[in-house]
Amino acid sequence: MLPSERRERYRRVLAGKECIYPASVYDPMSARLAESVGYEIGMFAGSIASATVLGAPDLIVLTLSEFAGQLRRITRASDLSMMVDADHGYGNALNVMRTVEELETAGVSALTIEDTLLPRPFRDQSGLISVPEMLGKLKAAVEARQDRSLVVIGRSEAVRYGGVPEMVKRVQAYQETGVDAIFLVGITKPEELEAVYQAATLPLLLGATPSSLGDRAFLASKGVRIALQGHMPYYVGVRAVYDAYIHLKEGGSPEDLAPRAASGDVLSAAQHKDDYDRWLKEFLS
Repeated sequence: MLPSERRERYRRVLAGKECIYPASVYDPMSARLAESVGYEIGMFAGSIASATVLGAPDLIVLTLSEFAGQLRRITRASDLSMMVDADHGYGNALNVMRTVEELETAGVSALTIEDTLLPRPFRDQSGLISVPEMLGKLKAAVEARQDRSLVVIGRSEAVRYGGVPEMVKRVQAYQETGVDAIFLVGITKPEELEAVYQAATLPLLLGATPSSLGDRAFLASKGVRIALQGHMPYYVGVRAVYDAYIHLKEGGSPEDLAPRAASGDVLSAAQHKDDYDRWLKEFLS
């Protein structure tokens, strides 16, 4: 599937009436497995990118080229419509333009640019960048895309720093920049979502939400088209690898782990083994 086709599929989700959960993926195999069970939208978070590429926490030490490189591997391996957390765009508005260029070339379908003050400043004076600076970043992101079907999303954590009034103010400002949707992090109460819904003219996306906002029908009725569920597949995988190492280091046998190992069918889906078998027969036999 061409990148433009994946982007149009993502746009259809935004234009629809339902709220969907994307698959949190982190490498080519996880993307293929998500696709094999029916996911069409994938999410690659900055925190997971930092962990998988560098083995580092989410402190913005990952570079744009490293981030884009992993995304190229993911988009090459699957037809998921990939949405990505592009953090603060790796700098100012001009850096945002470069970020959009690199991620569009890497094949992403949608990207978010956020208003958090990043990377962490000296003596932890954390918070949000100003509204004018964020408007410049979002306008630059929209300007930088070459494929008009690429989705640019303004992301905000304003509810954590200035409450509902600040969040509403920023949503109203951001949606006038030409972005395609608004991504909100930190929403925990129905009344907070209601306030945004009343102010928003664009589709909404939510970060990981508590169980009180777990009803997808309710979210859909408030304009939410995509809601994240966190990144549990990655964390479950890390725990499984760690437990296997402990078992083997303490003298356990590999055979004891066999019931917990991926089956041949799962590995075939992750590695597209059927395709490679066909190519071997067609081109090397």
